[in-house]
Amino acid sequence: MSITQQHLLDIYRAHQLGEPAPPAPGTHDRQVVREWRDERRFRAVLAGRPARGRQRIRHALGRWLHPRRRLTG
Repeated sequence: MSITQQHLLDIYRAHQLGEPAPPAPGTHDRQVVREWRDERRFRAVLAGRPARGRQRIRHALGRWLHPRRRLTG
């Protein structure tokens, strides 16, 4: 059974029971990813590590795109 079929079955059951329809699959994916990222940063701070974000990614991309140029700072 696919995700779409399962969702349609859930909507049908909710309608039969007079309950509100469940959200569509993938509706809250962005929120889940944000909460997961915030949790990782929070645990890093509790462990005494710096809570890094995009700086690490930018640094890695800079090294990859400009291998001869050294990034300082």
